[in-house]
Amino acid sequence: MSRTIPLSVLRDPAQRPRAVAVGREAKEKCGVFGVWGDEHPADLAYLGLYAQQHRGQESAGIAVSDGQRLAGHTGMGLVPDVFNRQVMGTLGSIGRAGAIGHTRYSTFGGSLACNAQPLLESYVGGQVAVAHNGNLINGAALRAAFEEQGHIFHSTSDTEVVVHLLASPEQQKTPDPVAATLRRLQGAFSLVFLFPDRIDAARDPWGWRPLVLGEVERDGRSSPVVASETVALDVVGARFIREVEPGEIVTLSDRGVESRRFAPPADRLAHCAFEHVYFASPASVLFGQNVQEVRERLGERLADEAPADADWVMPMPDSGRSAAAGFARRSGLTYREGIVPNRYVGRTFIKPTQDERRAAVRLKLNVISEIVRGRRIVVVDDSIVRGTTTREKMQQIRQAGAKEIHLRISCPPILHPCYFGIDFATREQLIAHGRSVQDIRAYLGVDSLHYLSLEGLLSCMARPSDDYCTACWDGRYRLDPDKPETGVVIESDQMRIFG
Repeated sequence: MSRTIPLSVLRDPAQRPRAVAVGREAKEKCGVFGVWGDEHPADLAYLGLYAQQHRGQESAGIAVSDGQRLAGHTGMGLVPDVFNRQVMGTLGSIGRAGAIGHTRYSTFGGSLACNAQPLLESYVGGQVAVAHNGNLINGAALRAAFEEQGHIFHSTSDTEVVVHLLASPEQQKTPDPVAATLRRLQGAFSLVFLFPDRIDAARDPWGWRPLVLGEVERDGRSSPVVASETVALDVVGARFIREVEPGEIVTLSDRGVESRRFAPPADRLAHCAFEHVYFASPASVLFGQNVQEVRERLGERLADEAPADADWVMPMPDSGRSAAAGFARRSGLTYREGIVPNRYVGRTFIKPTQDERRAAVRLKLNVISEIVRGRRIVVVDDSIVRGTTTREKMQQIRQAGAKEIHLRISCPPILHPCYFGIDFATREQLIAHGRSVQDIRAYLGVDSLHYLSLEGLLSCMARPSDDYCTACWDGRYRLDPDKPETGVVIESDQMRIFG
């Protein structure tokens, strides 16, 4: 299912599904992209989304500007499924000034066509399209306040709260409505706004989610680009300039790139360490480090902490491959590929339902019995969340004839839910919650199990340890998800929370 929003027609609210409360069951982690000034912005947005398909596989969308009005197209599915030749031709003929794009996944209750982004709306200030990577812990509180005032919501996404804030008289009366809107948000957000005459891209003061700035030169023209990951810059042929700083707004327009602050950076940043462990592309540079190199270092440290007497090292593809290479190199064991992935099955832990995840596990990975039979195998994976995939794969390896299975995980046990943009289950659904490592080992059916220590993980990072969010492992949240506030204001260059 997809929809195209023409220049002259607004979406009919009566056709939209009834909204439900936005809370912990509706968090998302996504990829965003934006370009201004290129002659073919829709085409670049398509490529930028395709490069970030790993950040979301449920829906995709592109909004374009002709310099005066906006149009867009969104749909459920992968990028090439949503955007066929006809759709791209339409967007290309309209959008000659700029474009933004979004690829998304959601959790339970959120996989709906109405939640596909960018959200495109008209309001008293004109038109705006919004794409969001992250999760607002005060989204439900803000939404409830708006609904008490009679506002109607047309999606279940917390991103729509941003649009209502921007359109509200309180923000519109300020000298900088976008900055005033952002000060009301609490949580993780890398946001890209498309207006008819510009793009505004912003990152929360804690820096939870990545957002980078680049520049593409084509046909003698230089056009600024923003994206969640540098791999998208590489794919569109853009030069990396720098990260968008926490608390910063960068504006891309015919005047080039301009910068302003809506808030100072938080005293303790909260870069998501799990981006390096699992989610980001190995080709990306994230928070100042190449993801592939970090994952290899995690594997090396894991070999130091938990060596194994085995015949060879085997990765759990695909995201365990980098850490397995580091483990093999440090341990001196032979690296072998004994599990073949099915490239046509997406990531299993981001499937919306348990039945879908189980079906995907059976399709996703095939064990090569000739490699594992009679062997003592070290299997390296990046993480264990619910344990469904891992248990079934360990059983398949055992059935293929492995003599011993020594499982090594390149991050600590995941004990706590994430409220800042990754679909981690509730505590009760996390395999490590309330279980010892030996309990998990027995459940998975392996001969030994070791996780990388948190100290070992942070030793592989370039920035100070306090600059990373590690709440999914240690429960130390930068913001209290149980006591969300309704915004932030700036006073004497300091950030103050208010209710």
